[in-house]
Amino acid sequence: MSYLSVIERYREHYIEIYPLLESLIHALVEHENWQRQPNTAFVALCRCYSFAELAYVLNKEGLQVSANITSKGEYLKGEGVSRANRPYFTALEGSDISVVITEPYISLATGNLCVSVMMKSSLSDIESQYVVVDINLCKLIEYVMGDRSRGRFSGVFKAGYSVIVVSLFTLVIVLVYNVCIDISQLLFNLGVNNDPLKPFGIIIFITLALSIFDLGKTILEEEILMHKDIFRHSSTRRTITRFISTILIAISIEALLTMFKASLGQSEYSTPALLMMISVIGLLIGLGVYVFLGAKAELMLVEAQHQRNQKAT
Repeated sequence: MSYLSVIERYREHYIEIYPLLESLIHALVEHENWQRQPNTAFVALCRCYSFAELAYVLNKEGLQVSANITSKGEYLKGEGVSRANRPYFTALEGSDISVVITEPYISLATGNLCVSVMMKSSLSDIESQYVVVDINLCKLIEYVMGDRSRGRFSGVFKAGYSVIVVSLFTLVIVLVYNVCIDISQLLFNLGVNNDPLKPFGIIIFITLALSIFDLGKTILEEEILMHKDIFRHSSTRRTITRFISTILIAISIEALLTMFKASLGQSEYSTPALLMMISVIGLLIGLGVYVFLGAKAELMLVEAQHQRNQKAT
């Protein structure tokens, strides 16, 4: 997922995410092996909370007094680094807040977009120590949205779309090759019993190649190169709009060419040209209504979510 999309989702579902992360940090601190074998405790936690990726401990001065513990139970360097100026430490120090969750940031340890959840240890044999867990924000959003299973198959989906795109572009090359042959024949036989409608046939092939190329380009951008948030109506609306726009351009050009044929004396093309133009107008009106209503419905959903979050806070 794109970072902007992840952060936007995080803001929308913060009310639901906060108690989830609060339960995570409590479960870690209260684990029976946390004091003796913190790596074992953290690995056990990660089995339930797959989005937790790093854990460490700070003293009351904000100095890291433990190594970085990964979700696999490995120890990484980090001990002795001062975290006193970090927002989560300054927010929790000297306050009555039990758990602090940071704003999203890029982790220096993993390079992933993450948030940190911090809690002051309440065990009697530990004095003023703070437990910090780094959360992989992308995995967290996938977990909250129930999108983990689909994410596992994203590579397969992209491979399938890649095959389709390659096939479409191959067909475009074949059409362009045939167009080049027809144009060369038309030029070399210029003035020798040429069919006046042959250039229109060439234009039809060019238009078809253009439409197929645009379709392949749309699939390449929407399904392979760009992140597509299927939970957003805007993503689906953008894909449909681009696809229908490609069809509109192709039909419009075909209708125009058919009208030219009718104007050259072939009156049988008049009715098909008129019907195609009516189809273009109908598609254009339908697309406009769809985009307007879709955008309005999404705006209403966003406003409702925003009001719900305000009431919850």
